[in-house]
Amino acid sequence: MTQAPIALTCGEPAGIGPELAVKAWDALKHDHPFFLIGDPRHLPEHSGYEIIHSPSDAVRVFPTALPVLVHDFAGAAQHGTADPANAQGVIDVIARAVEFTTTGQACAVCTLPIHKKALQDGAGFAYPGHTEYLAALAGVDHVVMMLASDQLRVVPTTIHIPLNDVAQALTPALLRETITITHRALINQFGIAAPRIAVAGLNPHAGEGGKMGQEDMTVISPIIQELKAQGMDIWGPLSADTMFHAQARQSYDVAICMYHDQALIPIKTLDFDRGVNVTLGLPFVRTSPDHGTAFDIAGQNRANPSSTIEAIKLAASLGAKA
Repeated sequence: MTQAPIALTCGEPAGIGPELAVKAWDALKHDHPFFLIGDPRHLPEHSGYEIIHSPSDAVRVFPTALPVLVHDFAGAAQHGTADPANAQGVIDVIARAVEFTTTGQACAVCTLPIHKKALQDGAGFAYPGHTEYLAALAGVDHVVMMLASDQLRVVPTTIHIPLNDVAQALTPALLRETITITHRALINQFGIAAPRIAVAGLNPHAGEGGKMGQEDMTVISPIIQELKAQGMDIWGPLSADTMFHAQARQSYDVAICMYHDQALIPIKTLDFDRGVNVTLGLPFVRTSPDHGTAFDIAGQNRANPSSTIEAIKLAASLGAKA
């Protein structure tokens, strides 16, 4: 049975999303079929695309043209400047991609970058970002952000909050749920039968026995011991400054980190252009390139499609297992 195509959302049309869609198709036109949901007017001039009327048309069209499922937007796209009139269109495209995926017409969702302020200003978007909106569409309370590449997988337990708020936000319940969702996804989506999970400490040297903070002893260690007793292959808390060299990375399948930069700095240092954002805990597969709208280079044919290409390839792989 032929695998359903991937639904690729257009993202913010004034950014590099339209260029990325075309470049990704050019790189993947011999495999990994996907279709773009968006307004053809926003694509670069002379793009080789073909309008389709159903996701099922994408597989036939894909080898010769970028399949585009038309979603009319209120305005044209001015490179580098978001038009608030287009905000609702961006939001609605995401919802359509989810619908296609949950009904089996697409095997996965891959989202191109949005501009959150533009969505808030133009359509009163009530969510901090893609992830929270997708969770709301799916009706789930908690999802997990994973950044993945061939060299490393990382999961931040707390995400877009000030560093000063991390210790308070890092509760046993949050850490337990983050690890449990990650463990389940590694088995069910990534096909790793017995995931090996390394957990970073919060404080320098994982607290050094309480001399540099209590959270590693009072919050992190008890959850690790609880999950280990349930049969999970998990250890820590580990000093984060010794977790990411080449030899250490061979010993685990994912690193659970305590805050945003602790997770994202190592993966972006190791594989800046190829990292992929994966949302775990949804009832469907969702990936995204690990970068933003890049307004400063929009419309200049300078966007690097590597992360988008990897996001589509990973969506195809995970979608095949879903």
